[in-house]
Amino acid sequence: MGAVKSKRATVYLSPDLHRVLKLKAVETDRSVSDLVNDAVRLSLQEDAEDLAAFSDRVREPSVSFESAVRDLRKRGRL
Repeated sequence: MGAVKSKRATVYLSPDLHRVLKLKAVETDRSVSDLVNDAVRLSLQEDAEDLAAFSDRVREPSVSFESAVRDLRKRGRL
């Protein structure tokens, strides 16, 4: 399998965020691109986990907010 070609994208960061990201890149001996790629990948992994959890729970009965509040009051939690 060959090397994966990178795609160029323009991302606008706030000056403070950019400064901190550059400092982290220097301290960790990594590129800003690597740090951004990892952050985006982590965010997408979290989304995938959330979607899997929703899928796993699709057959569970739903409880309305009102019902949940009534239950908490009934049990003396509110």
